[in-house]
Amino acid sequence: MIIKLKRLYIPLLLVIGLRLNAQSISATSIQDSEQARFEAQVRRDTALLRLLIDGSLTYYHSNGLVETKEEFIQSVGNGKIRYNKMSRTGEINIRKYGKTAVVTGIVAVEGSLKDKPFDISLRYTSVYLKQKKYWKLIAWQSTKL
Repeated sequence: MIIKLKRLYIPLLLVIGLRLNAQSISATSIQDSEQARFEAQVRRDTALLRLLIDGSLTYYHSNGLVETKEEFIQSVGNGKIRYNKMSRTGEINIRKYGKTAVVTGIVAVEGSLKDKPFDISLRYTSVYLKQKKYWKLIAWQSTKL
């Protein structure tokens, strides 16, 4: 009897655990999605970045560098760019247009690019697209303050 219960409950617990984990890593709000992405960049969590970023991403860095989703994730993963800290400073403005959202704000960023350290404040615009129940980044552009 105990073995039968284990066979029933273990898969059930695994499914529940996977769902809870998916909910925790797949943000359901725009602000949550953006914060999760910032944190994933700092942790160099490329698996999570793949979930939070749409395949059509165009990422415009403040230095003029332009990257696709794969290029951006590769840069973060291989340490070409390292984010040690990303934290919003000031207000965030979110404008929703159906399944599209435009976010503007200011973020303090510390890290290094090709082993050269930086500590900058950026004014940014990010664009998100709602896919099913999740908001995915499709565009990022930032300017140094």
